[in-house]
Amino acid sequence: MNTTLASKPLWSARRLRARPALLAGIALAALLATMLISIAFGAADVTPRDAWAALTAFDASSTSHLIIRTLRVPRVLLAALVGASLGVAGAIMQGLTRNPLADPGILGINAGAALGVVLAVFFLKISSLSHYALFAMAGAAITAFAVYGLGSMGPGGATPFKLTIAGAAIAALLGSLTTGILIFNQRTLDEVRFWLAGSLAGRDLSLLLQVLPYLVMGLALAIGLGRQITTISLGEDVARGLGQRTGWIKALAALAVLLLAGGSVAVAGPIAFIGLVIPHVVRFVAGADYRWILPGSALAGAIFLILSDLAARLVVRPMELPVGVMTALIGGPIFIYLVRWRVKR
Repeated sequence: MNTTLASKPLWSARRLRARPALLAGIALAALLATMLISIAFGAADVTPRDAWAALTAFDASSTSHLIIRTLRVPRVLLAALVGASLGVAGAIMQGLTRNPLADPGILGINAGAALGVVLAVFFLKISSLSHYALFAMAGAAITAFAVYGLGSMGPGGATPFKLTIAGAAIAALLGSLTTGILIFNQRTLDEVRFWLAGSLAGRDLSLLLQVLPYLVMGLALAIGLGRQITTISLGEDVARGLGQRTGWIKALAALAVLLLAGGSVAVAGPIAFIGLVIPHVVRFVAGADYRWILPGSALAGAIFLILSDLAARLVVRPMELPVGVMTALIGGPIFIYLVRWRVKR
């Protein structure tokens, strides 16, 4: 009897420690399976055997192999990277601000990045996706400072409610400016119309390699801050009491968000709902520890965007929808369900 009572807490602790690792393994296997499915299916008819052969025994004379290697593989890799980046960016913002509605879209980061790209196209006549990244990150950075400054005004400092209101107001303002430029300049509208809806079409391996350093640095920095973000999510007073230098942690986390959101918007446009919905789904499964939430959001965000892109290619085949439209169609109902569940709970 005493042995049973003594061993039960130990067994429970081991089970709790193993659970996140098991979930991470399942998510990683699901990501690999999703990538293979997305490579095998699309607008062009390619058999699973040809898809596998293109990956293992490439034949440059085969049209199917060329489609797989030059179009679908770079697109799937980019979808995984962008989805992971947006999921992690949303998780960081929700943890730092303790605001369940925080994400690069609602707090205006996407709108600022989009306006930066539109201004670059309008004034500097830039037309290459490879040149969008710097202007997107510059627009995201200026917007982030503006939102935080506006949300910090008044008593109480930067509360979650004030940051949300400031972000929504600035996002509406920047969206109006972007729309005004596009209305009065047809060339700029033609250049960025499909990009503004969020799209992965036409992205090749060279573009992926150009944006890769920004996104990898952002992901590495974010995951390295998991323990500190967990502490800050409990309250700044608690974090300071535990000896954290909250100013430095916030600055590094903001840098990670700018790299992730700016780089993602530069190559794929302002894709909504990933940074908002994915961290809630992961938190529901993995708990409140950001050492697990951040890598979990990376895996779940990658899976979500790959599946959304696959659906965007298949729904109106042989044409395709912008992936940003599909993420909104899928992510909107999921977010409504999560909000209703939290209210009931």
